[in-house]
Amino acid sequence: MRHVRKGICCAAAAGAIALGYLAAGVNAPAVAADPPCVAPADLVRLDLPLERTARHLASRKLTLIVALGSSSTAGSGASSAKAGYPSRLMVELARRFPTEPLMVLNRGIAGERAVDMLARFDDTVASEHPDLVLWQLGTNAVLRGYEHGKSDSVIREGIRRIKAIGADAVLIDPQYAPKVIAQRQVEDMVDLISSAAAQEKVDVFHRFALMRHWHEHEGVPFETFLSTDGLHMNDWGHSCFAKALANAIADAAALDQTSRKDHLESEAATTGEAH
Repeated sequence: MRHVRKGICCAAAAGAIALGYLAAGVNAPAVAADPPCVAPADLVRLDLPLERTARHLASRKLTLIVALGSSSTAGSGASSAKAGYPSRLMVELARRFPTEPLMVLNRGIAGERAVDMLARFDDTVASEHPDLVLWQLGTNAVLRGYEHGKSDSVIREGIRRIKAIGADAVLIDPQYAPKVIAQRQVEDMVDLISSAAAQEKVDVFHRFALMRHWHEHEGVPFETFLSTDGLHMNDWGHSCFAKALANAIADAAALDQTSRKDHLESEAATTGEAH
């Protein structure tokens, strides 16, 4: 799939699991009975600037985003591919960047763990030469059980491979859902992802914290944002997640992020803490 940039300007890439659009005018369906999509900035803000993404947006060249993951990315729980988070993310980003060409390629395969995703990384991610990789991971490891040290190594290897192709990276941690939070290792996995990302200096989108906020602080019932299986996001969940992620990406890819990075580095030098 090496020709996405060269041959596609207004259509989805061939072989994409769900469609990525350049159309800025696609509208999300409005459902009057749905609760408001609440995403507190302190929960969803990315800590580091997305430098390559910012450069491509500024250049007006095609900005290519690959969504790598398992069933949440593949679209499980959504009513259609267009209702899954990668397609909804494309719509939301097009609203925020109406004059910049953007595309999201869906590279999610249900049931995969991080190690499975790395096994196909070269063919399904690196070959596309993306500017940004969104890596959704951790849920299947939690559901099946995992060894902390091995998972840490796999996550770090994945981060390094994303960096090696010159792409920005955003890790996405597990969903807050009954079948996930029933597992004793879930908090460990959330912490593991955050720790590895911090040490490797890449961003994390805290999906677990966001969805917990919906349920515990906004009083949104699980059935409002999850499918009947108690695991996967439904259309509302995919849509609200995509909106929050689009806002986070837009903020982190803003042109003034260079000064933000300089400030963080200066602060780290002063306090002796790594950001």
